[in-house]
Amino acid sequence: MLTEINFDGLIGPSHNYAGLSPGNLAATGNAGRVSRPRAAALEGIAKMRANIALGLTQGILLPHARPDHHWLETLATTYAEAAPHLKAQALSASAMWAANAATVSPAPDSADGRCHLSVANLVTMPHRSHEWSDTLAQLRLAFADPGFVVHGPVTAPFGDEGAANHMRLCADHGAPGVEIFVYGVSGGPFPARQHIEASMAVARRHRLDPARTIFAQQSVAAIAAGAFHNDVVAVANERVLFAHEHAFEDREGFYADLRAKLPDVEIVEVPAARVSLADAVSSYLFNAQLVTLPSGHDGSGGMALILPGEARENEAVWGWLQDMIAGNGPIRRLEIVDVRQSMANGGGPACLRLRVVADPASVDARFLVDHAKLDVIAKVVAQHWPETIDMADIAEPALIAAIQAARRALLDCLGLECLENVEFIYT
Repeated sequence: MLTEINFDGLIGPSHNYAGLSPGNLAATGNAGRVSRPRAAALEGIAKMRANIALGLTQGILLPHARPDHHWLETLATTYAEAAPHLKAQALSASAMWAANAATVSPAPDSADGRCHLSVANLVTMPHRSHEWSDTLAQLRLAFADPGFVVHGPVTAPFGDEGAANHMRLCADHGAPGVEIFVYGVSGGPFPARQHIEASMAVARRHRLDPARTIFAQQSVAAIAAGAFHNDVVAVANERVLFAHEHAFEDREGFYADLRAKLPDVEIVEVPAARVSLADAVSSYLFNAQLVTLPSGHDGSGGMALILPGEARENEAVWGWLQDMIAGNGPIRRLEIVDVRQSMANGGGPACLRLRVVADPASVDARFLVDHAKLDVIAKVVAQHWPETIDMADIAEPALIAAIQAARRALLDCLGLECLENVEFIYT
């Protein structure tokens, strides 16, 4: 009954390029550009449709209320009166990257036999530090079944960035797995966002077996190159780890520990001599969805890598990928998706989704999608999402009114009006 469900974050109507994320080279490099929220959301919907076409189970997480007036109230200000940098932080649509929503440990890994989710605190970046309350409200609705345990955020100041720094390896999704928590240590020009104290706290609260849990340090070089999350340089699926040669600080020690805990693991490593860290980061080769296709789907099954179009445009990356699938490795298929609006803010296909291994029947159906529901959502987006946002206009009352009306229209069509006000979460 257990299957992997990919919950994609729908890109919100306030999607913009404010350049708020030091260490995210795309975000800072595109600061001030005019964004296209409507096109961005439709790109994300097309990506979800492509997953469904592959036979995958697809869920959705919704945009947060923006501007975040409750957060501004805690700073004793209002959107109209706030300084420009606070306006941008209150308006951020960064919750679209659902990989940062939570860390998920499926029921087979937990001592109590329940699926545990810990909402990420995201305290390292001010514009993301206020996401957890809206995220928690959605997770509590989507996973209200007794088979789930939804935890609040780890206490600050220990930074937790969710599934973007967490991997799970297993014989198959329904079998007990080895959970890997990747933490950072500052040493370059950019901050390390995932603290080992937060990772250890999540592992304890999820009641994981220490004998099947690994804490691995992300390489300082990778963080300095712009891999602000581990999922920019590594991704795992079932028994396969797909990683850059320079993803981990103690590469040999980590691999040895992993092989000891999961002897059947297959490590597909991309050598730096073929793909540099710079090429890996700019193309988001590893910020891909590595998925298991349903048995018999199109007659092949096996694993597929869902990649952004930028990976195909990078000669070194695409050349290595062609050589990989020409061999006899476990990754047999490449699927290209267009998520350029997200990529311009530093988020690829893997950033946009949270993986949850569960019985779909135990999930609130309002958070699961098929083609028909995506048709409804796409119609709302086409009618209500702003076509463009210029950062020079974020103080305009008409823009803010349009953003708020767009979200209300979405909640109404999905029967999730209860998410209109989550102020209770702050108490």
